[in-house]
Amino acid sequence: MSPTIITIAWVAASLVIGLMGINRKMGFWGYFFGSMLLGPVIGLFLLLASDKRTPVKAEIEEVRSEE
Repeated sequence: MSPTIITIAWVAASLVIGLMGINRKMGFWGYFFGSMLLGPVIGLFLLLASDKRTPVKAEIEEVRSEE
C-alpha cells in the first residue's frame, strides 16, 4: 500500500474515534489527537475505557445536595 492511502486511513480512523468521543470525558479533540499520536487502535481502547461525560446540571445538583 502506498503511504498516502495509509495516512488517509489513519486520519479517517482518528476522525471517527474523535466523533465517537464527543460525549466522553476527553471530548472530540482529546480522542482525535490521542488516536493520531498513539494510533487508532490505542485511541479506540482509550475511548472504550473512558466514562461518559456527566451533565453539568447533575454535577451542580450533586454539590448542592452535599452541602
